[in-house]
Amino acid sequence: MVDTVSIDTVSSKQQERAMETEMNSIDSSERITLVLGGTGKTGRRVAERLKTRGIPTRIASRSGTPAFDWNDQGTWEAALDGVTAAYIAYAPDLAIPGAKEAIHGFVEKAVKQGVQRLVLLSGRGEEEAQLCERVVQDAGVEWTVVRASWFNQNFSEGEFLGMVLEGAITLPAADIPEPIVDVDDIADVAVAALTEEGHNGEIYEVTGPRMLTFTEVAREISHASGRDVRYVQIPNEAFASAIVESGAPEEIAWLLNYLFDTVLDGRNAHVCDGVRRALGREPTDFAEYAHRIAASGVWKLAA
Repeated sequence: MVDTVSIDTVSSKQQERAMETEMNSIDSSERITLVLGGTGKTGRRVAERLKTRGIPTRIASRSGTPAFDWNDQGTWEAALDGVTAAYIAYAPDLAIPGAKEAIHGFVEKAVKQGVQRLVLLSGRGEEEAQLCERVVQDAGVEWTVVRASWFNQNFSEGEFLGMVLEGAITLPAADIPEPIVDVDDIADVAVAALTEEGHNGEIYEVTGPRMLTFTEVAREISHASGRDVRYVQIPNEAFASAIVESGAPEEIAWLLNYLFDTVLDGRNAHVCDGVRRALGREPTDFAEYAHRIAASGVWKLAA
């Protein structure tokens, strides 16, 4: 699960900043919902849905007002001012060393400042993430955990988009099936937990409705886009070298290697009912996502 590393256009970044400014310009006396990771894949969608419901929302980011930085606890107090509910998406991932300590410090401060409901985006099959879950569960306030793993949107607005455009998804993963989940489903579950009753104390493992190997993912994308996209398994060493050569931050390189070496070993090769339990509907199928993205033109090559 990688929620914050994405390929963004200048226009989308401008739109994000405009939305962030608008949504953060609210009276501090209102009951505010804080969205950490509010410009990432899930956080952006959570914030948009909250806005649609008319809920005062503060998007937390280093460039926001007030600014929020996981590595600077001095920014946390202002971000939490007037907040009664918070969506916690830790960047880049709860598996990163030091995440538990950061979550503990933030949750402790949040509760002291009056936050009454916490919704944590966690990782399926990640022991480190489950340690962070326990911090939230022991906070003494209402809590919900949303566990997810691989996102559909990694292939359209994130890490693997360039590979899709080049026609070859090249990763160091065996063809182990994974019930890839749609980020819109994650956002819908998170918003329900933030705004509705009946979700306190729940752990929702959210997945797609069926398991897919990367070969099958490539086939689905090919069918939807009308382009030839293949999956090519490469050695771990080659992938690690490519990450370093790309200039990716050290923690992102560590995380991607961790996800492929550890999490994608079959431990998550089963479909869960988290979306159905939280929302009363079936999760989005990858084929539906692929046809939607193909129709948007994201997978078209530039002329």
